[in-house]
Order: sequence, then C-alpha cells, then structure tokens
Amino acid sequence: MSSAQRSPLRYFISDGRGSVVREVERLRDSVHFIQIREPDLSARELAAVTRSVLKVAHPSVRVLVNDRADIAIACGAHGVHLRSRAPAPWRLRQILPAGFLISVACHSVAGVVLAEREGADIALLAPVFETPGKGPPIGLVELERAARNARIPVLALGGVTPADIPRCLSAGAAGVAGIRLFQPAP
Repeated sequence: MSSAQRSPLRYFISDGRGSVVREVERLRDSVHFIQIREPDLSARELAAVTRSVLKVAHPSVRVLVNDRADIAIACGAHGVHLRSRAPAPWRLRQILPAGFLISVACHSVAGVVLAEREGADIALLAPVFETPGKGPPIGLVELERAARNARIPVLALGGVTPADIPRCLSAGAAGVAGIRLFQPAP
C-alpha cells in the first residue's frame, strides 16, 4: 500500500522543556507515536514523566523514550529512540522484550539503510528542511531515495511544516515527525 493510500504516521517529539504531559493531553488522539525527549531530567524524573505520559496518552499511541531503553522497559513504554551514534539496534534486541519498538535518528540514505539492516523499526530522517542548528537540509530528493530503499517506515523530520506534509508523503515518507510541527500556532 502506498503512503498516499494510508493514514500518514504522526510522530511527536517532546521539546525538552518539561511540558510533555500537557502536550500529550492536547495531542491525545492525533499522533501515533510520542518520543519523550527530556535530556535535562534525572533518571528518576524521566521515569516519573514517562509513567505520567503513559497514563494520559491514548491507548493506541506508542510511547518511546529517547536513549533510555532501561527506563522505557521499567515504565512499560513501547520502545526507545536511538540517536545515530547509539549502539546498534540488534545489540539491544538481545535484551529487549518482544515487540519493543526501536526508532533511529538518520541523516542520510545510507544511515536509513544501515538502521534497517541493524534491526530498527522506524527511521527518522533529518533534517529534511532548513532547521536552525541542524546543518544543511537533505531535501525531498534524498527523502525519496531513503524511502525507496527501505522496507521500514521512513519519517520526515526537521523543519517540516503542515504545508510540507503532502510533499513529504509524495516523496514516499510514511509520515512526519517533529517538535514544532505539533505545537499550536502562536
């Protein structure tokens, strides 16, 4: 089934400002994934936030914890998001429960292909568009190449606006991911 025939995946990433629970309450049934990205929290605080998110998230939403599979497992989250320099997903699969999701940050077609080969379930390809502090955008042509060369869902991340979503889907993305993308307009 082509991405135009199914509902595009929507992957919300928290902004690290501690408002993730409020954001999840607002987005409750409008996203498919929530990535808890709160790098300034201690392990105890991150676990508390994860448990709170799991309580307020819609039952169909999959909750992933950024870089902390241990906390995700301990709290009953659905998966982990790995940065591009993290251990390979296959290494973690040896200790993860069955069905545990792994998303991986990717910055090139080769990165997406490697993430899939190493056992990732989802690839977040970024930055597709101009994003402050994230380096040059890879663009829609590279997004299309990545989507065409992967069997796992490739989500467009980085500078994506609501107006860009149809272009990303036309390029083959299974959906979109973002922080600002899901925040209310000022």
